[in-house]
Amino acid sequence: MGKPVPLAEQFIAGGVAGWRQGLERAGTYPFAADVTVPGESGRTVVERRPLGVVGLIIPWNFTITSILGSLLPLLAAGNTVVLKPSEKSPLSAARFVELLDLPPGVVNLVHGDARAGRPLAAHEDVALPHFTGSVEAGRSVGVAAAQRLQRSVLELGGNDPVIVDADVDVAATAQAVAFSSFVNSGQICTSSERIYVHRAVAQEFIAALVDAAGAYALNADRDGTGLGPLVDETQRSLVHAHVAEAVELGATVLCGGAVPDGPGFGYPATVLTGVTADMRLMREETFGPVAPVVVVDSFDEAIELANDTGFGLAATVYTHDPVHQQRAGDIRAALVWINAWQQGGVNATYEPWGLSGVGATGADASFDAAPRPVSVLLAATD
Repeated sequence: MGKPVPLAEQFIAGGVAGWRQGLERAGTYPFAADVTVPGESGRTVVERRPLGVVGLIIPWNFTITSILGSLLPLLAAGNTVVLKPSEKSPLSAARFVELLDLPPGVVNLVHGDARAGRPLAAHEDVALPHFTGSVEAGRSVGVAAAQRLQRSVLELGGNDPVIVDADVDVAATAQAVAFSSFVNSGQICTSSERIYVHRAVAQEFIAALVDAAGAYALNADRDGTGLGPLVDETQRSLVHAHVAEAVELGATVLCGGAVPDGPGFGYPATVLTGVTADMRLMREETFGPVAPVVVVDSFDEAIELANDTGFGLAATVYTHDPVHQQRAGDIRAALVWINAWQQGGVNATYEPWGLSGVGATGADASFDAAPRPVSVLLAATD
């Protein structure tokens, strides 16, 4: 989907490391376990049995990493899987399935757009729709499962906030926020999309953020750290529409903000100020290299604005104040990072809030979602 090769290699390596950790976890996960109940005469065994067929629908931004992160618990539980990658980046998934050394029918591949995804999610033989993608598509998957009175796992969009407190190392924090806003051209569900900075450091931080944005040049070469293109024209048009609307309503573009000439679907690293809560840039998922900055007068105001959203996937807080670090947990998000972004690794367990999805994932939670628990009681007899 156009990401710079070093970045693709980095995320695939992370996915492989997670797969290996998942293999270790599968060896110790209690797929069958005796349960002792006080006062009970007899023996109860909790068996976690396969659900059957899982419809695994994955997004275009991290195809292989998404497969590696989802597939192993489903297979370890004894399920078969029908995999549908995004029509925007299907080839790596096809190659992955070709390389799998599994019996026929264990992992099956279906290509296509929503015309393939909808019937897969709604099929009566699919026991668990497992979907990562947009809110709109995820809602239709959830409805299809609910109509059959079945559960689903949905990881959907985000409009993730960042809070920059008054006591931070401004230059280092600006570099970190630039990375979380611009890496992979902002096409990560946990990308930083709303930045709330304390007035005491706002002027210095904004200048440092604009300076940091300069390192994210368009059209990175193989060994570069710049920006690859957005995945397609539709995505670039959406990103630019959010920026253009914000400017029309009074925001100021400090860098970027224009569709470049030439081939491909690049969009520059963009920093805006003067944004307001009613702009689509602050209400919807932009999914592009755009960093809108809002100046706040207090940490309390930043928390309040961070929670002013229907999403609840991730949030990042930069502060050295112990009280403020504790209060970071007041943000309604599945993942809250303090003084670092994208931390936690394979042992993180989380469940999104609101429009960001349904169902806990990560670590044992991913294994919990893959089978159906059944308790079998063998009564004591004379």
